[in-house]
Amino acid sequence: MYVSLMNEELIDRIFILLHQDNKKGEFLRFAIVGVTAAIIHYAIYFVLYHFINVSFAYTIGYILSWFCNLYLTSKFTFHRKATLKKSAGFAGAHVINYFMHIVLLQFFLWIGIHKALAPVFVMSIATVINFFLVRFVFKSGNVK
Repeated sequence: MYVSLMNEELIDRIFILLHQDNKKGEFLRFAIVGVTAAIIHYAIYFVLYHFINVSFAYTIGYILSWFCNLYLTSKFTFHRKATLKKSAGFAGAHVINYFMHIVLLQFFLWIGIHKALAPVFVMSIATVINFFLVRFVFKSGNVK
């Protein structure tokens, strides 16, 4: 019974945090969206790298997950309308993020990390930097 109460309390805290419009709530929502986009990205990459060049497979996964990421980031993470200006800013942030991903991917492959694991290392580094880039895009101006 004690464990059940702890779980309920934890779930309640997470629910409250998800609905807060502060940096902690934003980061938690960003993490959820990021994990969702990363799963989509990695699944596509994992299937494709068996058939095509690793960088091409990674790029295709990145592009396809980007569309889901844009929608969820605007609506769920930052509670903002995905205007043309914000979409362009999001795309710009992700162009920077994409090149960071590719450089890190090539680095991890070069040092001998298996191509199935290299994206995990890439995503863990790039996520934090991308949060600040995307947050800047969606929080600049006051348009909700």
